[in-house]
Amino acid sequence: QVQLVESGGGLVQAGDSLRLSCVASGRTFNTGPMGWFRQAPGKEREFVAAINWNSDITTYADSVKDRFTISRDNAKNTVDLQMNSLKPEDTAVYYCAASATITRYTKTAISDYFYWGQGTLVTVSA
Repeated sequence: QVQLVESGGGLVQAGDSLRLSCVASGRTFNTGPMGWFRQAPGKEREFVAAINWNSDITTYADSVKDRFTISRDNAKNTVDLQMNSLKPEDTAVYYCAASATITRYTKTAISDYFYWGQGTLVTVSA
């Protein structure tokens, strides 16, 4: 059974940092992209960041560029999201996702990802 489990969410103040981690089990994902998405209350799920299979390509939403950094460790089957200079508008449930597509590029659409974690809540107070 394939599982993605996120951790690292919590309540922080604006300007603080958090590091989210996601561990995959049940299969390896070292041939395709992995990503992070988020869903704020009352809003649709949106793309945050993605990384390709060997970490030489990363893609970010404009809203998080230069503040967030995605990384992965294929040996450990993990993908992390370092979030710096957090803002209240970053408040959301953050989801880790893994694609089964074999490609050297990143993917940014929800439909590109087949495996999803249960989400971890990040709350940023003003």
